[in-house]
Amino acid sequence: MNFFTTVLAFVLALGPLIVIHELGHYLVARLCGVRVLRFSVGMGRVVWSRRFGRDQTEWAVSALPLGGYVKMLDSRDPETAPKDDADLEREFTRQSVWKRIAIVAAGPMANFLVAIGLMAALYMHGVDEPSARLRALPETSLAHQAGMRGGDTVTAVNGNPVRSWSELRWQVMHAAVDKLDARLELRGDHGGTYSATIPAATVGALDVEGDVMDALGMSPWRPAPRVQDVLAGGAGQRAGLQKDDLVLRVDGRPVVDGIAFIEAVRGAPGKTLQLDVDRGGRTVTLPLTPENDGKGTGVIRVMVAQAPEMVTVTSGPFEAIARGAERTWDTSIMTLKMIGKMLTGEASWKNVTGPITIADYAGQTARIGLVSYLQFIAFISISLGVMNLLPIPVLDGGHLLYYSLEVLTGRPLPARVGEIAQRAGVGLLFMLMALAVFNDLVRLF
Repeated sequence: MNFFTTVLAFVLALGPLIVIHELGHYLVARLCGVRVLRFSVGMGRVVWSRRFGRDQTEWAVSALPLGGYVKMLDSRDPETAPKDDADLEREFTRQSVWKRIAIVAAGPMANFLVAIGLMAALYMHGVDEPSARLRALPETSLAHQAGMRGGDTVTAVNGNPVRSWSELRWQVMHAAVDKLDARLELRGDHGGTYSATIPAATVGALDVEGDVMDALGMSPWRPAPRVQDVLAGGAGQRAGLQKDDLVLRVDGRPVVDGIAFIEAVRGAPGKTLQLDVDRGGRTVTLPLTPENDGKGTGVIRVMVAQAPEMVTVTSGPFEAIARGAERTWDTSIMTLKMIGKMLTGEASWKNVTGPITIADYAGQTARIGLVSYLQFIAFISISLGVMNLLPIPVLDGGHLLYYSLEVLTGRPLPARVGEIAQRAGVGLLFMLMALAVFNDLVRLF
């Protein structure tokens, strides 16, 4: 069932995004007066088609469900070259360079607009996320050394407001990639505000491919370790734990939250722990001996509060659109910066992912819920837009590079140069795809 969900989520995410990309090309081509011969959903052999409109454009469904293309009147291809003089002025290469730029750029722009629309809709609907409140910080952590304390809530990073943990992480990631100081504004657990700064040298040394928040010693705030349920026949029941007990100490050491209690139990299979619990205002001491689950982990069959504090991030229509556009822009720039770091050797090429990893994430987010799945689709739409704008021949970005050179020189790129560039681009694209699939397989196995 998981495999079926993963495949379906992958197809439903990527297929429509590619169709929308091609629709961008199609609509702007029509606006610019170019005749479109075929719009295909899918690649390969045409399995169904119908002709519509004044131009009798062929709308087709092809055998391979992922992908699509727009075939325009184009004299460079004998199959699509104009058959009579009446069509010459509607042929693609006879359009002004600015019209050609608009037609080519319309595909990636359509992907960016989809991302903005999805994010705006999510912001208007409201997204439940962990708050930016900090869990207790280890004294040796970089965050604690900078002056931050557990229980306090981060309200801004480098002047940019944050309302949730994902926004906090995003701003810290920006500082790490740009090698800037991370200046955090915080609201104290008992009132008052203060600021803490992590120096650029420290932030810039973080591994942006890993968990930057964990490297700083920062994690979302968790509730106190209160027992929510005691399952029959478990070590917890035998020890005398009861629903609503609040665990205060384990072997005399204070327990800050549910995660800390779970970690203490897991690390003590077969060992007797002395628990101090608050039960209705009085302290009770209980001996607890976690069972060994056979893998060296202690279990007691007790449910303890551990979910992070959640906030609902919502915006009005205009603010939501602005936030969607801002997030799309920031994600695009971050993607380009990561590509730059890979080219300079500052980031690993293991970050290049392919269809297997994308399908895996599609399945995971679909199982979590609609909001997570739509967030994933928005991110993939941005990635499609950015990747298609890279100046690689055969991609939209490669054609935009040709036309930019034409604007600068006043004449089109020689046909021979274009052919060589196309072949090089195809080779480069195949190498990138091979690397992506290789990385996918390494992650999988």
